[in-house]
Parts: sequence; structure tokens; C-alpha cells
Amino acid sequence: MPSSKTKQVAINKKVPAFTCQATPEQKIKLSDFKGQKLVIYFYPKDNTPGCTTEGQDFQSAYSKFKRANTAIFGVSRDTLSSHLKFKEKFNFKFELISDPEEDLCELFDVIKMKNMYGKKVRGIERSTFLIDEKGVLRQEWRKVKVKDHVDEVLTAAKQL
Repeated sequence: MPSSKTKQVAINKKVPAFTCQATPEQKIKLSDFKGQKLVIYFYPKDNTPGCTTEGQDFQSAYSKFKRANTAIFGVSRDTLSSHLKFKEKFNFKFELISDPEEDLCELFDVIKMKNMYGKKVRGIERSTFLIDEKGVLRQEWRKVKVKDHVDEVLTAAKQL
């Protein structure tokens, strides 16, 4: 769990600066996207049914997000090599961020206790965040259900 000293995102506030590892072995910074909207979606694990469907939905709408001046990043705790295989398998045009240390997960407060086969486990709660061209968080979706989610995010991005 994030400590009380950890900064966390808040709607209509500037997202604290961050740097992270993304496919294909690149470092990305929030400041790299100044002047562009950014969708960051957190998902539990590469190559699982819900996560694959969500990635495919973002992929299907990729050109529409691009026309709306919006970059997309998927985030999980998987390794870069796992992400590369996942990305190549499904031909995702957007990059995936590897967050094994959970720094980005803590910043966006997406690590939660979940029930898995009757056991409590710490995991990523499927969540999506929309950041405007100035780095301000404008919308968040938590406890995401995959069906129709990407369309809702795209509509919000177009309205910014």
C-alpha cells in the first residue's frame, strides 16, 4: 500500500512527474507527452482473457485515439520481455509499461486486495486514467468492466 508520504493522482490536479520502462526497452516520462492527451490503463496480467480483450479493444480504436491527439499506454507488473511477447502476439501499436516495483501503481493507487479462488491477494485493480495536454488528470475509471470501456474512454478523450 502507498505510504501517506507517497503523492497520488487526483482529478483536476497535475499528475506528478514520473519516468518508467516501456516497450521496446525505452524510458518514457510524463513530460514527453506535453501537448498530447494520454490514456494510461492498468491491467492485472499479460495474456489473460480480460487483459487481452481490453488490449485488443484499445488496439481496434488506436487510430481514433491518434486522431484525437491521444497516446495510449497499458501498465502491469509484468516484465518488459513478457510485455514484448504480449504486444507482438496481438500486434498492439501502443506501448506497454513494466511496473514490477509498483511505483506507477502506487502513484495511481491501483494496487488492491482481491479475492482469487478464495484467497486474498494483492493485485492491480483494472483502472484507466485520462490526462490532458498539460499533464492534468481529467478523468478516471476504477473497477473497470472491459465491455464498452474503450468507447467510453475515447468519447471522453475527444471531449477534452
